[in-house]
Amino acid sequence: MPANKTPSNIVLIGMPGSGKSTVGVLLAKRLGLGFVDTDLLIQQEAGRTLQEIVDGDGYQALRRIEEQVLLKLDVRHQVISTGGSAVYSEPAMQHLKADGVVVFLDIPLDIVLDRIGDHSARGISRRPDQSLEELFNERFELYSGAADIVLDCVGKNHEEVCNAVLEALSGS
Repeated sequence: MPANKTPSNIVLIGMPGSGKSTVGVLLAKRLGLGFVDTDLLIQQEAGRTLQEIVDGDGYQALRRIEEQVLLKLDVRHQVISTGGSAVYSEPAMQHLKADGVVVFLDIPLDIVLDRIGDHSARGISRRPDQSLEELFNERFELYSGAADIVLDCVGKNHEEVCNAVLEALSGS
C-alpha cells in the first residue's frame, strides 16, 4: 500500500471473548462502515459450526479453512472481526494489512476465562493437549506482532473499547 494511502478497513484481532464481534458492530455503526465477522464466513464456507469443524477434522482444518476465507476476502470500508486463530496465517494477516489497520483487543487470561466459560463449545483452534493458558501465551506474541495498535481493554466495557479504538485511529 502506498505510504500516503489510508487503509479503508479496520481489522480486529484478539482472543475469543475479547469483544471483537461486539466492538466491531459498534465501530461499524459509529463510522458508517460495513461489518464482517470472519467466523461466520468460515461457517458459511464449511457448512458447519467452528466446533463441528474442530471436532470432525481437527484444529488444523479450521485454521486451513480460515486462511482460505481470509485470503479470498476482498472488501473495502469494513470493520473485520477475525477469528482468534487468524494470526497463525502470515499470508492471511499480510492480506488483511494490505488495506487495513490491525487492532489487537488485549484482555488478560482471567477475563478470557470469565467471558468464554465452557470453551469446549466455542470452536477454539488449539492442539488437543494445549491448555487455554498455553494457547493464550502463544497467541499473545502473535497478536502483538501483527497489530498496528494494541489496546488494553481491562476495565472497559464495549462502548469504552469502541471509543478507545476511535481515539487510537485518529492518533495514528
